[in-house]
Amino acid sequence: MLKKVLVANRGEIAVRVLRACKELGIPTVTVYSEADRNALHTRYADEAYEIGPPPPIESYLKIDKIIEVAKKSGAEAIHPGYGFLAENTYFAETCESENIIFIGPNSKAIKLLGDKIEARKTMEGAKIPVIPGSVKELSHEAQALKVVDRIGFPILIKASAGGGGKGMRIVRKKEEFASAIKQATSEARSAFGNSTIYIEKCLESPRHIEFQILVDNYGNAIHLGERECSIQRRYQKLVEESPSPIMTKELREKMGKVALRAVRASGYTNAGTVEFMVDPQRNFYFLEMNTRLQVEHPVTELVTGIDIVKEQLKIASGEPLSIHQEDVRLFGAAIECRIAAEDPENNFMPSTGKITELVEPGGPGVRVESGIFEGFEIPIFYDPLIAKLLVWAPTRGEAISRMRRALSEYKIRGIKTGIPFHQKVIQNPNFIRGEYDTTFIDKMFSATKIEKTNHEIAAITAVIANELSEKEISVTKRAPKSGYSLWKLAARQAGLRKM
Repeated sequence: MLKKVLVANRGEIAVRVLRACKELGIPTVTVYSEADRNALHTRYADEAYEIGPPPPIESYLKIDKIIEVAKKSGAEAIHPGYGFLAENTYFAETCESENIIFIGPNSKAIKLLGDKIEARKTMEGAKIPVIPGSVKELSHEAQALKVVDRIGFPILIKASAGGGGKGMRIVRKKEEFASAIKQATSEARSAFGNSTIYIEKCLESPRHIEFQILVDNYGNAIHLGERECSIQRRYQKLVEESPSPIMTKELREKMGKVALRAVRASGYTNAGTVEFMVDPQRNFYFLEMNTRLQVEHPVTELVTGIDIVKEQLKIASGEPLSIHQEDVRLFGAAIECRIAAEDPENNFMPSTGKITELVEPGGPGVRVESGIFEGFEIPIFYDPLIAKLLVWAPTRGEAISRMRRALSEYKIRGIKTGIPFHQKVIQNPNFIRGEYDTTFIDKMFSATKIEKTNHEIAAITAVIANELSEKEISVTKRAPKSGYSLWKLAARQAGLRKM
């Protein structure tokens, strides 16, 4: 087993990895920025080292400083968590050159799978179904249009080096194409330092389903079943569950085999996730592979009983997998809600400040992954994800009821969070029935917007009616005999042409 591990991350994921190390008896080291001097992960680790000012580029992304701390502390391995340097090829290469174990795949696999175009080529070579699109870097509009002529609209323009929805645009008609290309390349250059794009056919109303995989250094590979990740906003996952409401035994077996074929085709080791898009006819296509631990990994842990972080540590220490595919079983149902410091009533704008009160839910089947505490100051420099709320129950219906109860118990004062938003999702009839896809949030917010507008119009109607009454104007005498409506009048006052 590893003798000492450095966790090169912050927040809830750093705490999660540190806990797994502690249970395995591995001494731990972590790093922190000036803004995180009093953060939870600095308190939990055996050793903690400050590495720079708050901006990530000056701290959590400083490879030389992290390597320096690893050497100084005697850490023989580094766990990158997710985000920051987790999928950075150069970081993995540097660890390898310094004889430090990178807890994840090797740099070659990260490079191959991190480049979406090269990943597509690899999967096509392995006879794995991919969404129709380009297999070459697209450098100008005319070149891109040839691809569009072949696959037809609607299409997705995507950043080759990207993730998290950055550098991604949906284009439904030719007139929007030139402007979307410019926007996507500009955003990709800004986010990843690489403006290369590629094009895929845009599947209408797809489901986003991913398979968790584990691969040791001896060629043994297994999958741990699927996670349903279709509840998304701007391509960012918000709610995940396992098993998927649409999954059958036959489809799981088929997709699982393809996921393992994708892993073997890329020479992958350690934990990772193969992501698929599934159309309404249940045809599935390789989307991408995440070469790291996923935010939503605890969903799989709850239904399989397998600690994925511990398995990562064991694989990194050179141990073979102790689990065989026939040993993997999914029991019950699990749901995760990502709790972010955002204001859902204000377009999900980040919310910073001090947490003045914190009451976490508990009881049977409830799990909270958190990086916060009462009195903690939420900094503005990092991702707004502050915690994850998970529940497990014997059935999906019971899991939904349990999540509803847990959300009602969760109190975070001093900042805005997404808890009210998650309450709406969990209570939505389509979610309860399992009838949703990646357009769910857009549709839900569209309905919410209409509902809010109707309330505003009702208020304006009341004001108009009151004014008419005060002026002793008879509506029935002054208004046309047909087609008159205070509701329509109020709508015009609100600036709405159609209802």
